[in-house]
Amino acid sequence: MSHLLVTGGAGYIGSHALRNLQRAGHTAVVIDDLRAGNAALVSDAPLVRCDVADRDAVARAFEEHGPFDGVLHFAASLFVAESVSQPLAYYANNVGGSLALIDVALAHGTRAFVLSSTCATYGIPQRVPISEDTPLAPINPYGASKAMVERILADAETAHGLRWAALRYFNASGADPAGGIGECHDPEIHLIPSALEAACGLRERLELFGTDYPTPDGTCIRDYIHVTDLADAHVSAIEALIEGRSLGVRNLGTGNGYSNREVMAAVERAVGRPVPVREADRRPGDPPVLIADASAFRREFGWEPRLSDLDTIVSTAWAWLQSWKLEGSR
Repeated sequence: MSHLLVTGGAGYIGSHALRNLQRAGHTAVVIDDLRAGNAALVSDAPLVRCDVADRDAVARAFEEHGPFDGVLHFAASLFVAESVSQPLAYYANNVGGSLALIDVALAHGTRAFVLSSTCATYGIPQRVPISEDTPLAPINPYGASKAMVERILADAETAHGLRWAALRYFNASGADPAGGIGECHDPEIHLIPSALEAACGLRERLELFGTDYPTPDGTCIRDYIHVTDLADAHVSAIEALIEGRSLGVRNLGTGNGYSNREVMAAVERAVGRPVPVREADRRPGDPPVLIADASAFRREFGWEPRLSDLDTIVSTAWAWLQSWKLEGSR
């Protein structure tokens, strides 16, 4: 059993990782400023409300709640289109906040660090599926900011012996089948919850961004991975780092791609109603196709996504949305 710090643990992916870490027998403390998180998702873990960029506040958390065997870092700004319009804010939050956190962790003797990274570091890849040796060429500040933090971690390993993993996710989706936690951004801009909201009348329509991509149906293709499968991978990664290994970058995805229209069809199957749609122009910074080659992580840990078929992803997201927004509003 290890004692861990989870930044952004009141957010979507962080809260699922927190739950799975606790299921695996670990204890954890959460740092989250609640700008985008929800304190209800933290459950019974201690919550320190602060910005990870506030070095003094983070240092106090280490002193009062540590020592920590490892850090899992989810706290970040994460919307691609917003990063294009607000690049300086993304660099300040994602790079500046990560740098402060890494510095404090090293100063307090913590040498195991998992970064929540992204396939946006690859930009528009020359081939798919995308393996970890694909050159980095991010086309938006969000991806660029994560690539910068990965470089910081690699340099910290060389200089300070930091053992690290940057887990490059493809499209995190779904909700814990056990209930109680799920995706709750406000406003919601991710495709699956947005399509569910449109299908059940919580929004007027779904904005379908881009119908002229070089794909079979003209819409973007993405590799959707269930958030619980992602959480399982984080448990394996942090345990390996604490045991003395250093992983570097690893992809997490399924190797299967679904177009936006295929996702809409799955939503319609789950809800039993059509998704009202307005076709719109492409968003800046969106590559046509992103599909993962996650074979390296599979080989190392025997990891297999268990819940990442599209219908399971959508059905768990739909169950969460009903419990969170529909039943709660009655």
